[in-house]
Amino acid sequence: MERSTRRPRANGGSPLVEVPVETRVERKERTRRAILDATLDLCVDSSLVALSLRQVAKEVGIVPTAFYRHFDSIEDLGLALVEESFGSLREMLRDVRRSDPTYQNIIDSSVKVLGEHVHSQHDHFAFIFRERVAGPQAVRAAIRHQIELVERELAADLARLTDPDYWSTDDLRVLSNLIVTSMVGTAEAILTSRREAEQTILEQARTQLRMLLVGALRWRSGGPD
Repeated sequence: MERSTRRPRANGGSPLVEVPVETRVERKERTRRAILDATLDLCVDSSLVALSLRQVAKEVGIVPTAFYRHFDSIEDLGLALVEESFGSLREMLRDVRRSDPTYQNIIDSSVKVLGEHVHSQHDHFAFIFRERVAGPQAVRAAIRHQIELVERELAADLARLTDPDYWSTDDLRVLSNLIVTSMVGTAEAILTSRREAEQTILEQARTQLRMLLVGALRWRSGGPD
């Protein structure tokens, strides 16, 4: 709950002006947010493994010991960024699959959501693509785990749209892996290409996924039709 305190106007007159007072929880959350944002900025030209706690503290304007009130280590900070980076994207993709039950709508909407999310969360995606190769082991593992969660959620949703006689659980996992791998590649292509090339990249992604599903829809568990 927001607290406030009454302070008189500068000339000493009335009426009194209510000035919001930041609570301890709000102040702590603001500092935590500042640490996360500063880390993203500092990692633009460097990997997390090359970042020091003192660098982050200096960027935020806090003493190094204050860092530990929010994170146990730089690695722990990296894990928080991984969780934050994937959280909203996974939720948006789940909403797409639940609102558009046809395969074509799912493909078109998912590619659109991915493109929009790469822009709105550009620094987060750039962080993920750097750290999944060069980051601390625990951070790389967390990124792999998040990608696996996207695949599992996609497989579960595809199962609802598919006759179980067509695709086995293993088949669904393979298909989900192929789709997510393609989308990861699309996100990376957007990040590393000029803005004017983006529509071409997204259209190629749609075509790739449609071709993938055309083949998948002719598949029957145990071998091709």
